This record gives sequence, C-alpha cells and structure tokens, in this order.
Amino acid sequence: MSETGNENPVVLERHGEIAVIRLNRPDRLNAFTNEMGERVIEVFDETDADDDVRAVVVTGTGRGFCAGADLAAGGDTFVLGDDPDTGGAPPDLGGRVTLRIYRSLKPVIAAINGPAAGVGVTMTLPADVRIAADTAKFGFVFTRRGLVPEACSTWFLPRAVGISTAVEWTVGGKTVPVAEALDRGLVREVVPAGQVLDRALEVARELVSGTAPVSAALTRQLMWRMLGAPDPEIAHRAESVGIYVRGTSDDVREGVEAFLDKREPKFPNRVSDGLPDLFGN
Repeated sequence: MSETGNENPVVLERHGEIAVIRLNRPDRLNAFTNEMGERVIEVFDETDADDDVRAVVVTGTGRGFCAGADLAAGGDTFVLGDDPDTGGAPPDLGGRVTLRIYRSLKPVIAAINGPAAGVGVTMTLPADVRIAADTAKFGFVFTRRGLVPEACSTWFLPRAVGISTAVEWTVGGKTVPVAEALDRGLVREVVPAGQVLDRALEVARELVSGTAPVSAALTRQLMWRMLGAPDPEIAHRAESVGIYVRGTSDDVREGVEAFLDKREPKFPNRVSDGLPDLFGN
C-alpha cells in the first residue's frame, strides 16, 4: 500500500497501523485537481478495506497543505458541464471528497502542514482532529472569487466553530491566521511545522491503542450522525441497538476477559466483515 514519486497527485504511506495520505503536488502547493479528488476517494476506499489500518492521517507534501483549486484554466476553472444523469448541477467534487472522509470507518486526523485555502481547508472539516503547523493559515476565500462555500462546509464549519464565526469567515472571504483558528476551535493544537506529522501520528495512535476496531468505527458514526439529530431520543435508539448487538460479540467477551486478566485485549472482529446498522437504514 505505497506509492512514490511526484507523478502521483496523492501518495499513500504506511506508518505501522496508521495510513498517511499525502496530497502530492508540492510544485503547485498541492493545488486540488479532479485527478487528486478522485484519487483521495479511492484511497479512503482502500484504507477502509484494509483491517491492518486503524487510523488515517491526511497531510501535504512540501510547505503547503493545499492551495485550493488549481486555477490553471483561469476564469474557466469553475465552468462545469451539466450532470449527464439529471441535466442539472453535477455533484461538487470537493463535496464528494468530504463526504467520503465523513464516511471513513477509521478515525481521521488532518495534519495541516502549511497554508490551506478553499477546498484545501473545507476538505479537512470532517476530520476528527485537526492539527496545524505554526506556518498554517486558512483561506475561506470563496466570495472573493465570486463563488460560494463548497465541500459540505456550510454543514461542517458552523458545527466546528459556531455559526457566527462561520458566517464571519465565509461571507467576508477571510484568510484566518493559525492563532485565530486555534482560538475559535478550527484546529485542536498548533505545533512547529517540522513536527506536525509526528504529532498527528501520535494522536492517531492514542485514538486506536487498545480499542476494538468495530466499536471505534461505530462510535465515530454515532458521534458524527448525532450532530444532526433533532433530539436525544434518536441517539438513545441508535445506542440501544449498538449495545444490544455488540453485547453478544466476541469483541466484548475478549474486552471484558482481558480487563479481568489485566492484559491487553486482542479483539477478533474485523471492520471489513461489515458493521451492524445502528440507524435503521
């Protein structure tokens, strides 16, 4: 599960049980292209299917995380053809990438190693933890390009920083310095640029150490899905199903016995075998 070379717009690396996805166009500050977006989606399919991967870190190669959409086409950059299925607006590729990260069965850490603008910042919003380099800044510049926010950011951003901050940043087309991003909750912590990947790997390992992969995947689903639930009764029903189906699992038996035996658990259930439906889909 490894690719090398600058010809690949996305590189997948392994650091033990952690997969690192690198946006890999450093000569263009990792500017986002259709090829890059489609490859990010494919790589998350790969990490979900690999039971040896417990968590995913997304970062950039070079001094930037992602400069936003590649503007090589100039004023025609955002001229899109009609959706062949509907004849209307095609699905936003940034939104497809964001939704794929949102649906990840493994925890996701964004290691934002430098400036992130446009889709380069909105694609980080479904990450479970965002860690930024002290050289990072965040450009919500859509209105300054005549656009509107994309990549599902009008759902994710207010939940991360609050509606007032989200409106201030996006309507004003603001570039946010890293200190403000930390203060408003967009990022969890700021570290020196040379340490951002190591810190992200450390946090990823803390998330998965000693935990059951299936239970971790279900817990991530519950947390994200309940952000949009209208009342706690929805959470109660989904959690009740989860406790019911997991309560008879081999993982629970192993987890309890390992605790009583004062040893590390070895959970047998695998994410790739399928997850129980807690939501009645």
